[in-house]
Amino acid sequence: MNSLGGTFKKFFGNKNTVSILGVVAGILVLYIGYNWRIKQSINPVVVPYAKVDLSEKTQVTEKEIGYVKVSSNVIESSPNVIVDSSLVVNNYVAMGTRIPAGSLFYKSAIVEKKELPDSAFADIKDGYTIYSLNVNIQTTYGNQIYPGNYIDLYMKATDDTGKIIFGKLIESIKVLAVKDSEGHHLFEDTVETRTPSELLFAVPEDMYLLLMKAGYIGNKDIEILPVPRNTSYSAKPGETSVASDYMKNYILSKTAIIPEDTVVRETTE
Repeated sequence: MNSLGGTFKKFFGNKNTVSILGVVAGILVLYIGYNWRIKQSINPVVVPYAKVDLSEKTQVTEKEIGYVKVSSNVIESSPNVIVDSSLVVNNYVAMGTRIPAGSLFYKSAIVEKKELPDSAFADIKDGYTIYSLNVNIQTTYGNQIYPGNYIDLYMKATDDTGKIIFGKLIESIKVLAVKDSEGHHLFEDTVETRTPSELLFAVPEDMYLLLMKAGYIGNKDIEILPVPRNTSYSAKPGETSVASDYMKNYILSKTAIIPEDTVVRETTE
């Protein structure tokens, strides 16, 4: 036994032996490490890709996503590639972005709904302006006015003799959005309880001026009230128009009209 121990001691005490073992160990470490790196670089990773063309503001659903295997080194060289499909499904394509069919998803191209520009302002027609009408839970009939509904706007006023005036001012006007006092959409998916504070509409410039003038006259003299209609009214909407010349002229009689020839357009050289 002592002889065996002495042999090992002599063997490892030899400098040449130790050097050789060190070289062998180094080569072994390099070999194992190299093979590990090669394996990692070619080891496939499953990532989501777009099965169809996706345009800006499109919500991405599971049916529009496919899956493909790519090597790890592709992911390492492109850290912006989304690997986890949960970061894609039910989110949206960013504004100004188009994702072609067959493309991988990138972090800069996918956003949450709250990061999108306000949908109420996204597709306003040329010559139209957003008008906001202040409301509350009572004037929305217990929160029963929804985006996409076509409703009428009635006007309540008091004439110079103290008599009440009440009638339809605007008919068949589309509700673009219902928001609370902090600007949040009332009917988006949320656990919060929100109270209506404003209805948003898109109206032609002349109608916008009429409604704004009515608002500036003040609630004591003029009040604009939303009146919902039935389902068929929204299903087959008529043209948005002023319903009463009498109501229109009453508003105009309380305000001044700026002559067009007095508008001065300054230019800088």
